Amino acid sequence: MRVDVCSFAQQLLIEWSAIKKKMQKAIFLFLLIAILLVPLHGYAQSPVTIESLKIELWPEYDQPSMLVIYRFTLSPDTSLPAQLNIRIPTAAGEPFALAAGPTLDQVGDAPYSRTVMGEWAEISFAATMPAVQFEYYDPGLVKVNTGRSFEYRWPGDYQVQSLVVEVQHPVGATDMRISPSLGSGEARGDGLVYYTSQVGSLDVSQSFSITLEYQKPNDNLSVSSLLVQPSQPLSSDTSGRVQIENLLPWALGLLGLLLIGGGGFWYWQSTQQGTRSQSKSRARGKRRVPPQVLEDEEDENSSEMSVYCHQCGKRAATGDRFCRSCGTRLRL
Repeated sequence: MRVDVCSFAQQLLIEWSAIKKKMQKAIFLFLLIAILLVPLHGYAQSPVTIESLKIELWPEYDQPSMLVIYRFTLSPDTSLPAQLNIRIPTAAGEPFALAAGPTLDQVGDAPYSRTVMGEWAEISFAATMPAVQFEYYDPGLVKVNTGRSFEYRWPGDYQVQSLVVEVQHPVGATDMRISPSLGSGEARGDGLVYYTSQVGSLDVSQSFSITLEYQKPNDNLSVSSLLVQPSQPLSSDTSGRVQIENLLPWALGLLGLLLIGGGGFWYWQSTQQGTRSQSKSRARGKRRVPPQVLEDEEDENSSEMSVYCHQCGKRAATGDRFCRSCGTRLRL
């Protein structure tokens, strides 16, 4: 009976080991399938869609090439962060600017990577916020004598629900021709003319192109002719603006100090001049008399006061009553 119990226990252990191995394999397969399916599920739920895109073309603005600017906002259905890959011409090199933010008025620099694929370079970045601004310079602006021509092409990487195209008129350019037409253009506050048109929606892989031609007799850049404009309307409450009524008390106080200081300086100068004049007068009144003049004056005084003997003519000394030579009584 004891032998039967031991055999039964051994059999249970063998069967449990087999079941345990099967459970481990099942758990491993389940985890592997889950790992593979989660990314696919995420991508299927959030395709990247551009809700609104504005393409701006500024020829010969601040460089002798074409400045291309994208300002777009992702659709609310796009899950963030969203991985975006935007193609630009390889000849354009690195992007000039790439920024993202909650709105197009509030964007900050975003990191990116660049991969060259033939005539196109793919700019890859993660859009953590829905608004994106992207800029690059396209050297494809062709110049032949005074003629200029350029062709732009949107590669159609993403679906665009609303597309707007805008072209800036270069300063000094004439005979501007845009195809398709963007209207007659309008002048704005910076003094430049802009041509704008609502294109509409574009599906994925649907490209869009526009060409422009114009004449320009020089290589002057538009930025050199821009009018300086304030970033916001000026008013009495504008930060940093100085009002004359606020400065008036300070100006009057400074003027008073200058008058007091000037008066004190004038009085001191007058006092010094008076002192110097008196000193010169005293000096003139106390002129030094040369020794020879003093001796001559003493001799004259002495000769006037000396007594001479009337008998022999000998000069008598002071206090003498009789002549020291002949003894005659002196006539004093």
